[in-house]
Amino acid sequence: MLWETVHVYFEHREQGHDVGNSSFLYPFLGKGQQPLEEVVQEVQISMLQKVQEVNRLRTAAAESEGTAISQIAAAITERVGRGGKLIAFGNGGSATDANDLVSDFVDPPTGFDVIPAVSVSAEPANITAIANDIGTEAIFARQLIAHSRPEDVAVGISTSGGSANILAALAEARRRGLLTVGIVGYDGGRIVGERLVDHAVVVRSDYIPRIQEVQASIYHVLRGLVERCKA
Repeated sequence: MLWETVHVYFEHREQGHDVGNSSFLYPFLGKGQQPLEEVVQEVQISMLQKVQEVNRLRTAAAESEGTAISQIAAAITERVGRGGKLIAFGNGGSATDANDLVSDFVDPPTGFDVIPAVSVSAEPANITAIANDIGTEAIFARQLIAHSRPEDVAVGISTSGGSANILAALAEARRRGLLTVGIVGYDGGRIVGERLVDHAVVVRSDYIPRIQEVQASIYHVLRGLVERCKA
């Protein structure tokens, strides 16, 4: 949401270039000062609309996915109690979410216990080597082979629910006996449609920024529930 807002101002700031007849297409590149009063008002309205949409999706997810989130928290806690760890992965913005989720486990808020976790989306040397030598579909599955044990938990984060490398990693995790979890958007995609995970949480939207914002809320709630289950 912050980036969407900042981008509006980038589009309306003048860059001082001589753009000639194309100035009507790219006013923010030209030399003329642009009034921002109306832009500020539009941005305020837009931000309120976005917040309302995010909160609507959060409420909908809480109502439809609350039971699933609680079940996932209990299942993760059981695996951690057996000495397991969390292995998270995702592409693009979902890679950032995987990293954030793992950070909440290994560097938790005050009062929370440290729980072993690793994000295989945070390993550029491994990712680029596997992508170059084998192919992009294997970038998470190959790392999971090296990192995983049967008592671990694999968490795939995907807005579409259909990314090939996420599907491959979840399939490999299942073959190895890991608990498999999908945090997905849209209608759940292939992950839900083909029942490729033990547990799934679905943010039912087709707009990626809103999906990812709600997914972040979900895994932060999940982290808190795991802590409560351990108590």
